[in-house]
Amino acid sequence: MQTVRVRRHARWFIAWGLGVGVVMACATAVLRADTPLTAADYQRDPARMVEAYRHVEAASVSDAEEQLLHEKHYMSHKVQAIFPTKFAGTALTVLLKKEENKDPGALSGMLEAIDTGSAGSVYVMKVEDGEDIAGMGGLMGTAMFARGFAGAVIDGGVRDLPQLKRIGFPVYATGPVPSTSVSHYRFGGANLPIEVAGTMVNAGDIIAADQDGVVVVPRARAAEVLILAQKLDESEHSMYPYIEKFHSIVEAVKQFGRI
Repeated sequence: MQTVRVRRHARWFIAWGLGVGVVMACATAVLRADTPLTAADYQRDPARMVEAYRHVEAASVSDAEEQLLHEKHYMSHKVQAIFPTKFAGTALTVLLKKEENKDPGALSGMLEAIDTGSAGSVYVMKVEDGEDIAGMGGLMGTAMFARGFAGAVIDGGVRDLPQLKRIGFPVYATGPVPSTSVSHYRFGGANLPIEVAGTMVNAGDIIAADQDGVVVVPRARAAEVLILAQKLDESEHSMYPYIEKFHSIVEAVKQFGRI
């Protein structure tokens, strides 16, 4: 009888120990999940870094770049979204050179670049002197959407807005125009450095876009820019309720040091 009790107690202590172990393991997992990631963490996991960029504001990314890099990397206000949106991804760059031609293959490379793009890409196109030329339309947008592109940024016009809005594919451009680039432009290359709406873009750079505009983040500094942008976001979002409560932006700036 005594032996049976001892065995029962032993089993109880083992079960209790296992339960505590599970609880502690879960608590540790939660703690790790809540622990802020470092720049090194993001450098080791580029996909996670791009995903994190989808959750910060473009304005905070722009501010972080000015503070860290002492440079401006945002695009001109002339580039506007065809509908309110927010996305982030890696740049796939394309250049269209202005050239009158009758070559049916003049723009083949522009289309081939889309078919080489991977999910999460952002199609970034420079259309030389192209404010009144549609650099892309519904067919190209549908192809990008089907391949999982995050969005497109065109330093030039865009057309077929009903189709782009129907599928919900986000595009920034200088404005809607009904024109075509066919016979007026030639493909000038893909994945090369291009100047887009006032800032340089290299293939693989991070593109962060929301209703405030489009920001380009040099890939080599993307992790540290992200860390600072997250901090700036957190500070600013904490200021809103403070201002609402105390009715003073001056006191809020003193408290949080952000404007």
